[in-house]
Amino acid sequence: MRAHRYADRFSIVRVETSGPLPEAVQTSSSVPALLVSTFVRAVSASQYRLWVDRKTIPTGGIPAFRTNVLDLAARPAMWADTGVDCVQFHLRRASIDDTAADLGYVQVGGFRLTVADDDLVLAQITKNVLPYLDPEQRPNPLALDNLELILCAHLLQRHGAATLRAVVRGGLAAWQQRRALELLRENLGGRVRLSDLARECELSVSHFARAFKTTFGTTTHRWLTHRRIDRAKELLARTSTPLGEVAMQSGFGDQAAFNRTFRRVVGMTPGSWRREHAR
Repeated sequence: MRAHRYADRFSIVRVETSGPLPEAVQTSSSVPALLVSTFVRAVSASQYRLWVDRKTIPTGGIPAFRTNVLDLAARPAMWADTGVDCVQFHLRRASIDDTAADLGYVQVGGFRLTVADDDLVLAQITKNVLPYLDPEQRPNPLALDNLELILCAHLLQRHGAATLRAVVRGGLAAWQQRRALELLRENLGGRVRLSDLARECELSVSHFARAFKTTFGTTTHRWLTHRRIDRAKELLARTSTPLGEVAMQSGFGDQAAFNRTFRRVVGMTPGSWRREHAR
């Protein structure tokens, strides 16, 4: 049996194989964690095997975009006869517990074993991240941090056993707002992490993320994306700087990412916008 061990960090991996696996693959983690696996391609009951705590788990056929939620302490293992295509999210229990505390859960018990669950939220998240799992793509750290919090909150509410208490919600204090925006503006390239921002504001990561959204009405990643677009518009309107250089000066990793994001946010390509707004 082959073994795969996740490190102490949030990660997203697309597992895509063709043909039968020569042996089962057992997954574990260096820290307490959950493994969320959403299938991109359906597998039939005869083509797939799952073991948890060395016991065979009946799965039946698993349609595309159904999800397994497994506790890695149980050292789950899987085997597929005709290949498998799924996206695996490695979520640390420490991050889940921090999110739970901030959302007002008194305690978090275990997470129930879930196989082939028709979870529309996880299915949509998987569809959204698929285009960014190309090995040559470099995911934005703030986007990953925010996605981890979203997944933790969703797992708590749908798959966890926890007791909820009332919680007082508030935004960032004035000094925290100033410091957070200062750091974000200094890092238009997006290399700053949520943990860096939270530490400077003397808050937990999940508390900071919630308070930032309460204060500004958006996530840090979206705030940063719109500031990049604003910077790009300024360069496009005021200068003749080539689009590739505009992308770099605005904090985008490459021109393709710049073009894609600009069109999604603004509704037209950077070249078209420049022709309409050049001064």
